Amino acid sequence: MDRLTQDGAAMGQAQRESWGHATQGHSGSAVRADGGSPDRMAWLVRTIEAEIIPRLMLAHRGGAAVVETDLGAGIAPTADDVIELARIALDQEAAVSVRFIEAFRAEGVALDTIYLDLLAPAARHLGDMWEADLCDFTQVTVGLWRLQQVMYDLSPAFQNDAEYAVKSRRAMLVPAPGSQHTLGLFMVAEFFRRAGWDVWGEPSATAPDLLEAVRSEWFDVIGFSIGAEFQIEGLSSVILALKRASRNPGVRVLLGGPVASQNPDLHSRLGADATAFDANQALTVAESMLGPAVRRC
Repeated sequence: MDRLTQDGAAMGQAQRESWGHATQGHSGSAVRADGGSPDRMAWLVRTIEAEIIPRLMLAHRGGAAVVETDLGAGIAPTADDVIELARIALDQEAAVSVRFIEAFRAEGVALDTIYLDLLAPAARHLGDMWEADLCDFTQVTVGLWRLQQVMYDLSPAFQNDAEYAVKSRRAMLVPAPGSQHTLGLFMVAEFFRRAGWDVWGEPSATAPDLLEAVRSEWFDVIGFSIGAEFQIEGLSSVILALKRASRNPGVRVLLGGPVASQNPDLHSRLGADATAFDANQALTVAESMLGPAVRRC
């Protein structure tokens, strides 16, 4: 069994044991391995932006934590660094990608910078290579899986900055009903938890489940991730029902995900309060919409 086959088998096992299935389309149907579907571009964008990239950034805690430093303030990966990491992920074992990232850590580059300016762009670059027929679907998928392994080492260090002292704010972070694209929410949840928020999320929750949750528990913010256009239909009525049923009469609703990012005014059309374009902005917007944190009973 060659290295690519071994990595592919391990990738399949990891995907079965983790949240969701990044190699399915929004309808749940399998995508042709050669990427020859007429919907190739649309599916690629959904998978890379709504599934794979957040997956890289939210692998569950594991591996040794590395102490963050301030030595690299202002240092940022270059476009060449992004291309090099993508090449390594395609051609080398996952451990080589880990060592490549560790070199940036040793220079003091912040984890947020590594996540947003190196790992995510490298994943997008792999997608661009596939779209340009420079590599096939299997190579891209294995390359993304290798990048994901980096996150198993980085996640504990990322959480070391969490403000655990007081969790006085709560967020419900869920996919739009009917969505199978939930991994982007895991990245957002990681940023919220690190900032001291308590996060509730159930990827398979139905609209009645969400209504029951807001009736019985206090939430300051409800966040919906929208991964496909068809999920917009009916979402306005869900948002209205949640606001009416909420134990918190001032609950705020935030939209995110690829579709929301492409439609900045979508929140006003659906009765939500704001749109965020990435995890950092989601946290900033959520906190800006609220007053000083107040402990509830």
